[in-house]
Amino acid sequence: MRSASYLFTSESVSEGHPDKVCDRISDAIVDTYLSHDPDSRVAVETMCTTNRIIMAGEARGPSSVSKELMEEVARHCVRGIGYEQAGFHWRNLVVENYVHEQSADIAAGVDAGEDKDEGAGDQGIMFGFACDETPDYMPAPIYYAHNILKSLAEARHSGAEPELEPDSKSQVTLEYREGEPVRATSIVVSTQHQERVSTEAVRQLVRPHVLNVLPEGWMCSEDEFFVNPTGRFVIGGPEGDCGLTGRKIIVDTYGGAAPHGGGAFSGKDPTKVDRSAAYAARYLAKNVVAAGLARRCTIQLSYAIGISRPLSVYVDTHGNGQVDEDRLGLLLRELLDLSPRGIRRHLKLNKPIYARTSAYGHFGRPPEPDGGFSWERLDLVGDLRRAFGAN
Repeated sequence: MRSASYLFTSESVSEGHPDKVCDRISDAIVDTYLSHDPDSRVAVETMCTTNRIIMAGEARGPSSVSKELMEEVARHCVRGIGYEQAGFHWRNLVVENYVHEQSADIAAGVDAGEDKDEGAGDQGIMFGFACDETPDYMPAPIYYAHNILKSLAEARHSGAEPELEPDSKSQVTLEYREGEPVRATSIVVSTQHQERVSTEAVRQLVRPHVLNVLPEGWMCSEDEFFVNPTGRFVIGGPEGDCGLTGRKIIVDTYGGAAPHGGGAFSGKDPTKVDRSAAYAARYLAKNVVAAGLARRCTIQLSYAIGISRPLSVYVDTHGNGQVDEDRLGLLLRELLDLSPRGIRRHLKLNKPIYARTSAYGHFGRPPEPDGGFSWERLDLVGDLRRAFGAN
């Protein structure tokens, strides 16, 4: 049983973190393939280190997506993030590309045929979660951790804070009382900066971004506000630390406040249920909470490679649900076809909408006009309320 009062911590990392650089490149390659052919199959991993990017994986798509184009895409990503440093510069870095054709065995299991529907791209379990702690139905610690870094990134890109460099991390610890977040007990922000900037100057630069993000009165005490605890953060990004696609999966989801199935999202086209089914589970959980049927909702889905239907659908409203969970689970399966094809069609996932998901979380973002973050829509709320006679 959860204590009446407790502390919970989540972290976020910026677009300039080495792992997020890799996620951005991998997702941009997915977008490139989908923009040339919406039925492309892509599974691309990226590693980056000092002035070097290495891409590897499998793809099936048009020949117009050449190795030269993929290299151009990778350099564009690095430039967009803002890396023009001696140890990692979009123009000077070396790009190695080992992406090859998708396995025929995997293709046979996934592709639809005369006697079978499109199967899942792999086995695995996926989780979706939502709660009423924030306006975006996200857990509060990860919500504020993301928003602190987004605020700093926006100031850096706009030129308002030219002293900042791309690599940064945040960590937010909140106190909960009777299940409700009430204040921050500690805040950690580490941000790369130009060499001429002092440690105290960085602290004062970061402070207003934290204050503007947190609710009024939530700021922690001064001795629990940590900015660049090691003192200097001049060497950062891939020059300082190797990056790899898919290494920040808890940052990508719910900050540890909910389970994670284990599969990363970035670099995968939407036939891969690691990505699409996790989006579907979030979509359903968010609509359940927004409909007022529960204050917290966790949904688990499971799949087997080559099989179109989910093997299981589990709904948990954490003891605060207003409706029967078994009936809710059946209704959710009626509202959304949970086959890989059904998810892709309902959420319109075969679009180049993934590079934007690669930093600051895949969830808790507003739906966009071109179909980005379609899994954040609340278009099932009316159906759910009517089915259960809710107001």
